[in-house]
Amino acid sequence: MGTARVREHLSGRGWSGEILEFAESSATVELAAEKVGTEPERIAKTLGFHDPDAPERAVLVVAAGDAKVNSGMFKRRFGGKPRMLQGDDVAALTGHPIGGVCPFANPDGTRVFLDESLRRFDIVFPAAGTATSAVLVPVEALESLSGAEGWVDVTVGWRETQDS
Repeated sequence: MGTARVREHLSGRGWSGEILEFAESSATVELAAEKVGTEPERIAKTLGFHDPDAPERAVLVVAAGDAKVNSGMFKRRFGGKPRMLQGDDVAALTGHPIGGVCPFANPDGTRVFLDESLRRFDIVFPAAGTATSAVLVPVEALESLSGAEGWVDVTVGWRETQDS
């Protein structure tokens, strides 16, 4: 489980990089940035929501560490209010524990989307299935490695001109 499943998923898609594993938690954007040695915005956080079309499955939005989901933008894109996964639903619907949710090796039916906030970087660092791991991924490869359905624009707070 955890990083082994993510490693298998990534290598099955042609990835040959390294999963970074830490002795201490990297479960928040700030902790992950510190462990990886990068700025917080380069941490690709995977936010889990109940799918408005089918609440028994997850919609995962991978966004830059400094981005925040905007309720209105999410609702326009997905047809319902964003309802974040909580407690036991996180592992059940994503296949990963809180702090280790990532866009790789998710259960069948999980919908993964990449947020526009990531496009300003060449590389980002998503978790790798545990609260003590990360993986360096080129943004240009993130869509194929994650099996994402595509790109969305559902976040604010990261653009140079302040979002409203």
